Amino acid sequence: MKVEQIKELIELFDASTLSKMNLKEGDFELSLEKGGVVAAPVVMTTPAPAPVAAASAPAATESSTTSEQTSGGELITSPMVGTFYRAPSPDAPPFVEVGSIVKKGKPLCILEAMKIMNELEAEFDCKILEILATDGRPVEYDMPLFRVERI
Repeated sequence: MKVEQIKELIELFDASTLSKMNLKEGDFELSLEKGGVVAAPVVMTTPAPAPVAAASAPAATESSTTSEQTSGGELITSPMVGTFYRAPSPDAPPFVEVGSIVKKGKPLCILEAMKIMNELEAEFDCKILEILATDGRPVEYDMPLFRVERI
């Protein structure tokens, strides 16, 4: 493919609404993807409100943690950003239910991050008092997933 043709393809791609394009012609292969420049302003606008939310969030977290501790429970939080799944597959039963007794090292849930399924294991023997995350929904780093009682 000639340089002029490549330049024309790039211009057409840039003007289009496509976000990704792959072209293969013989030994020649071209991959184009949009989003790097567009995503940056969105990320830059998000942190401005985040400190305000973060400033009020610790107060709410502290009060909820205090209430959790007074009711005898501890929080198990997410070690990463990802998607929370209660079961190993859609047709399988959940790893745990409210009232389940879980031994140290047994899986509590799956956290999917970048198409990798990560099992979150119990760090101690416990009883599940409450499941705080919703199946199939995104979770943030340090977000409470379970309220448990040590055994």
